[in-house]
Amino acid sequence: MATFEIGQHAQTTRRFSAKDLAEYESLTGDATLGFGQPRGSAPSGERTVPGALIGGMFSYLLGTVLPGRGTNWLKQRLYFHQPARLGESLTATVEIIRLRPNKHLVNLATRCTNGQGELVCSGEALVLVKDVE
Repeated sequence: MATFEIGQHAQTTRRFSAKDLAEYESLTGDATLGFGQPRGSAPSGERTVPGALIGGMFSYLLGTVLPGRGTNWLKQRLYFHQPARLGESLTATVEIIRLRPNKHLVNLATRCTNGQGELVCSGEALVLVKDVE
């Protein structure tokens, strides 16, 4: 844990396509595809990105970048502020907000914004870093 610091962060950017949504629906059988709208559509008829795919962006960061490999993800809480539109650029960020070396725990803030910088999703994650390489 000596290499971790409060404020340390990592991010990734991605655009989800119609093909991604079709694969997600095929794998999960989830016909609502996020935010309770049928077939992945916002009230305006725009297609939206399922919350699980946005959560997956955080999982990728937590497991491979910060804190990294060997991380044991204990829990995560996400709050969705607005739908993410299909095809728009989404940037997920994780930031260390608390270190508990005696318990090998790291608390991280999670945030996802769209291409206009608007908040799509925010939350927290708790990970065990005892086995981090």
